[in-house]
Amino acid sequence: MPQRHSKNNNDLAFFTYDEKRKLGYGTQKERLGKDSIKPFDVCCLCLKPFIDPMCCQKGHTFCKQCILECLLAQKKDNQRKLAAYTAQQKQEKEEAEEKLMQQKARELDAFDQQNHGAVPQYNDRNQNRDKNGFHGANSVKVTSYEEEALRTMKAFWLPSATPEAPVKAGAPSSSTFCPEGNEKLKLKSLFPIHFTEDNSERKKSKSYDVTYICPSCKVTLTNTMSLVALSTCGHVFCKKCADKFMAVDKVCLVCNKGCKVRDLVNLEKGGTGFAGHGDSLEARDFKHLGSGSGLGLVRPAMKT
Repeated sequence: MPQRHSKNNNDLAFFTYDEKRKLGYGTQKERLGKDSIKPFDVCCLCLKPFIDPMCCQKGHTFCKQCILECLLAQKKDNQRKLAAYTAQQKQEKEEAEEKLMQQKARELDAFDQQNHGAVPQYNDRNQNRDKNGFHGANSVKVTSYEEEALRTMKAFWLPSATPEAPVKAGAPSSSTFCPEGNEKLKLKSLFPIHFTEDNSERKKSKSYDVTYICPSCKVTLTNTMSLVALSTCGHVFCKKCADKFMAVDKVCLVCNKGCKVRDLVNLEKGGTGFAGHGDSLEARDFKHLGSGSGLGLVRPAMKT
């Protein structure tokens, strides 16, 4: 049985739907799987199971070594930017002083030329002396306007005369920021968190992987659950237990340390893998055809 003609013709001035689909033309959508979602027990920087976990006030978890190296790198970068900004300010100040001195020297030179006849012309690094080195009183207008215009004229069609925009560095910030949430982060605002491991005999007999449970209800912690950490002692609970007990009794269920409602920090996670979580778990990639190539060129799609 012969195949359909609409899937084999290639003499049209446009692409058919089947040809576009085979070339990958248009927006391609793909549902993110479990491998694309960050688990709750991994570091936001190294994406590995954390060691000595630290948490910020927004609920982002990091390895202690990773976050300390990140903050130290940010401080060094701020110092480098501050040194460059200070050098730029010093250079601008020196250029302004030199320009003011040259302007005063030109005014004195023009005054001497008008009142005393021919005198040597003031010379600086931006002006050129004529072959005799003298300008009379009648040539003051030519020196002030025409030579200045010729000296400062820019030619966009000549590479050597193309004007260059000066690169100026803005005033740098001395603050350090969270690499995940982009909010200001200080070292003293970080606090260590402690997860409760599942040490039951049933778990030991089944698997050697480390799993964590809620110390109150003994439920295994997963990405499908909302987790809460106490900034006072660092113990992690499920949100149900935190709202039901600690928000009312205002005391930790493990160490009996006092806490307040503002000490309850909701931990961030990559997502649950379900649409009901409220996160955008769909990856999109837009492909357009190159002119005359017949191949699909990949271009990142706009975030929705």
